[in-house]
Amino acid sequence: MRTDSSPGTLPAREHLPAGDAGTPVLDVVIPVYNEEKDLQPCVLRLHEHLKRTFPYAFRITIADNASTDTTPLVSQRLEAEIPEVRAFRLEQKGRGRALRTVWSASDAPVLAYMDVDLSTDLNALLPLVAPLISGHSDLAIGSRLARSSRVVRGPKREFISRAYNLILRGSLQARFSDAQCGFKAIRRDVAQVLLPLVEDTGWFFDTEMLVIAERAGLRIHEVPVDWVDDPDSTVHIVKTATEDLKGVWRVGKALATGALPLDRIARPFGDDPRDRDVQDVPKGLARQLVGFCVVGGLSTLFYLLLYSVFRQFGGSQTANALALLVSAVANTAANRRLTFGVRGRGGAVRHQAQGLVVFGIGLALTSGSLAALNAASSDPAHSTELAVLIAANLAATVLRFLLFRAWVFPDRDEDRSRSTVVATHTPPPSTPSSPTYGTQEAYGTQQSYGTQQSYGTPQPYATQEPYATQHLPQQPYAPLPQRPTANQQHSWTDATVHLQPVRSTDTDPRNS
Repeated sequence: MRTDSSPGTLPAREHLPAGDAGTPVLDVVIPVYNEEKDLQPCVLRLHEHLKRTFPYAFRITIADNASTDTTPLVSQRLEAEIPEVRAFRLEQKGRGRALRTVWSASDAPVLAYMDVDLSTDLNALLPLVAPLISGHSDLAIGSRLARSSRVVRGPKREFISRAYNLILRGSLQARFSDAQCGFKAIRRDVAQVLLPLVEDTGWFFDTEMLVIAERAGLRIHEVPVDWVDDPDSTVHIVKTATEDLKGVWRVGKALATGALPLDRIARPFGDDPRDRDVQDVPKGLARQLVGFCVVGGLSTLFYLLLYSVFRQFGGSQTANALALLVSAVANTAANRRLTFGVRGRGGAVRHQAQGLVVFGIGLALTSGSLAALNAASSDPAHSTELAVLIAANLAATVLRFLLFRAWVFPDRDEDRSRSTVVATHTPPPSTPSSPTYGTQEAYGTQQSYGTQQSYGTPQPYATQEPYATQHLPQQPYAPLPQRPTANQQHSWTDATVHLQPVRSTDTDPRNS
């Protein structure tokens, strides 16, 4: 899909190369709030599962967001006992705030999170992160609503979940199936560009992130999961649903008004086959034709309504000209944004001027039809006038689509080369210093997302308190290291890592 601010040549997604052991490939974040009872069993079970089945180095980060019980003490004890566990403390509540802060500071190339109740079966974790490691996808989510998912939960939660996803599909045109499942992963390079656009700091954080990613053209991989409802969940359903609906309204308004700068991340993470110049294959013809027909049908109804109103105050020619002029301006604007995917204000005046030329052609067709009708009958009926105008508008519509596609909104390579490059993806340097947990410097330069009033002007993240005293190892960025085992005696000869076979099922005796 062409836009006026295409990012130009896009870097291809790459399989994360093998590197030295030490830097974790995967950082699993567990956001918690007053979870002193469930935290330790969750971390022990997750650590045992990753140690046994995950073939690369990993880290488990406990993101404690303002707990008031003994959760911070449990976190610190687990950090002291298990080398792969890190404890992280925030003084403000909000699951989205905790995830964004930890993900922004992590040095792992793949970032994930899961709920502390471990309702999702852990066997889905490796399928969740594998597409991100391979470079196939940008984000991955677990889905409880996929056909092959196996879910055990009450009818109340089932109804709420499905109703919420229907609202997302109807209002935000979301195509992912499950926005609220607490089982998601994202590549770090994608997160660095995507997270500054996400404003919510609570439970709507997931949905907003997915909607923005999908609208920007990023690839979202869905994994069917086995999921068992936690009857002791502390989530307030009514309050969460209310906040989610407010978030849907806010994001929908931002998308409709163009406040979201989606061009910053418009497919910067992959070689999109739609960008290739393939001979004799029209680009986006079917989608553009459908969009044009929908806009054209609505424009015709709008035109007829205007004509009927203007006809009460003047002659047929004057009413036709005024109705066609107003509807032509609205039609050009709608086709520019919806049919041909042109975002931003660049070239809008030129497009409207060209649209007026197309309007002149349509005016000539419809006016000529009315003139022929008046020549044939001195006083034609109003219904006859409408029938003639409908036939003339159908002919003008076909011609309008051809002119829009070939002249007003052409999809040509030279147009792309003249576009302004708004966002590019810069790969990480070979030896950057790793960010540290617990220092003000690590977060003093971060952007503030929860308090910003617009998407385009983030403010410094300067109000956060120091969070922890534990620092991450200061090691060069080396994605996808192989975690060595006792019987491993050979070394890799290329950059491709071969996954070790794992068991098909998780036989953890503590998994009821």
